[in-house]
Amino acid sequence: MTQRFNGTDTYISTDDLTLAVNAAITLGRPLLIKGEPGTGKTQLAEEVARSINAPLFRWHVKSTTKAQQGLYEYDAVSRLRDSQLGEDGVHDIGNYIIKGKLWEAFDTNEMSVILIDEIDKADIEFPNDLLLEIDKMEFHVYETRETITAKHRPLVIITSNNEKELPDAFLRRCFFHYIRFPDTDTMTQIVDVHFPKLKKELLDAALKVFFELREVPGLKKKPSTSELLDWIKLLLAEDIPADALQSEDKNSIIPKLHGALLKNEQDVHLFERLVFLNRRNAK
Repeated sequence: MTQRFNGTDTYISTDDLTLAVNAAITLGRPLLIKGEPGTGKTQLAEEVARSINAPLFRWHVKSTTKAQQGLYEYDAVSRLRDSQLGEDGVHDIGNYIIKGKLWEAFDTNEMSVILIDEIDKADIEFPNDLLLEIDKMEFHVYETRETITAKHRPLVIITSNNEKELPDAFLRRCFFHYIRFPDTDTMTQIVDVHFPKLKKELLDAALKVFFELREVPGLKKKPSTSELLDWIKLLLAEDIPADALQSEDKNSIIPKLHGALLKNEQDVHLFERLVFLNRRNAK
């Protein structure tokens, strides 16, 4: 029976996102997820694994990450050191093969979930170097002359922040979904999951400020869902009332605890200037 994702009690999944996850499971293809930073791409893999009761293998990609590291690495330095020390196991090269995340997932006796997080951070050749392994679900270990084949085809979830274009050959092998930024109704559901006892007045005021802030033209970095949740957590911790978020005082036009929402001085100055001008023109 094919396992299906139906969302979880801690993750609000839209209908089209749920459909995309289940399509990738049915097709046996990697699910490529794009969207603004902070829209829950990484958390999706965690929640899918929890939902279908599958082990999760996380592979967080950096600029220096090579595709080979996801398969295995041969620790020649340790073998050389052990040979100099006369260690007994030095003649078995298998003792110096370090399994990567893909190998670990291939070894499981049940369906698993592999998260390849922020694939666009790596070199442009990184996706191409994984084409065969992800397509065929197997790879060859040259040092031991063995072929590793997945016992069960895992669900591969790949996230990207669009820092680099991915190769067409790689894209053809994926099921693609773009997580659109949540609208007010969806964001209300997301906040309710994390803060179920939040007063409606504070929620409405916070969302109003948040979405107005995102619409400021020229903003270098728009605040994300995760930053909204951080901000609300701080508002609650400091016991800031809803009416304090709607201050008309020109000396308080910047949102309370704005450091959770605005991440650079240019955006702070831009927001202050635009809001002040709008309020002055409205008088």
